[in-house]
Parts: sequence; structure tokens; C-alpha cells
Amino acid sequence: MERHQRIMIFNGLLVVIFAMFAGFMLMFNLLGGIEDWPGTIINIPMYGTEAGWVRAHNGGTWNGFLVIIVALCLPKLNLGDLARAWVAWGLIYCAWTFTAFYWLGNATSNRGLSIGPSALGEHDLVGLIAFLPGVPSVFLVPILLFIGARGLMANRSNE
Repeated sequence: MERHQRIMIFNGLLVVIFAMFAGFMLMFNLLGGIEDWPGTIINIPMYGTEAGWVRAHNGGTWNGFLVIIVALCLPKLNLGDLARAWVAWGLIYCAWTFTAFYWLGNATSNRGLSIGPSALGEHDLVGLIAFLPGVPSVFLVPILLFIGARGLMANRSNE
């Protein structure tokens, strides 16, 4: 297993771990706290909404899996060293910025979807921190996946 694969799998697994923690946050949000004894809930102050934690749980899981799957496919892609590095580090960057977006967007009234006020709510620093790092990721993911697909098809012509 090559270096980029190990780094991608490691980061993909960490992103999935954060997604699993978001699942706990969802459970605490639904229950209003943590159950320490059957029928006894200890109230835990929570931020975010049920829908936001569902997104953080599911989205984070899929983002982590995407990084892991591409890592496992990396040897089959006919990519040069620079393209391989871009795909590896680019997808890692995207997975982490989306993870930050899910967690931080759940803590702001505009869900981290805009720099200024929107129909969802007013802007704030948390929303800005959620939004800005994720903006390049929205464009990077399809470009990086296209580079990988193009590499796969180039590999096919060598068969």
C-alpha cells in the first residue's frame, strides 16, 4: 500500500469517527440528554437541530467512505505523481472541510450556507468559518473525481 493510500484511509476513518460522534449528538438531541439509567435522562445542553445532526452523521460517513474508496482505487488509476497527490490531498481537504461545515453549520442560524444574512437567518462568525473553507471543496470534489475517472479510462487503453 502506497503512502497516499495510507494517508487517505487514515483520514477517511477519522472523518467517519467524527460522523459517528455526530450520531451521538443526534441521539442526545432526540432524547434531550443522555440516559444514565432506564427512564432517567440527564439533561445535556445541546446546539443544533435533529436534521442538522442527521446531515452531519450521514454526510460525514459518506465523505469518509468516499476518501477510503478512492484510496483503495488509487493503484488502478493511471495518474502521475502530481495528479495522485492532488487527488489524495484534495479529497482529504474536502472531507475535513465538509465535516467542519456540518458541525459548525449546525451551530449557526444561517446553517453556514452564506456569508451574509439569508432566508435561513442572520450571519455570524461561526457561519463564516463553516462556509468559507467549504466553498473550494464544492468545486474541488467533481474536478478531483473527474481526474480520477480520466485516469481510469487512460489505464483502460493500456490493457
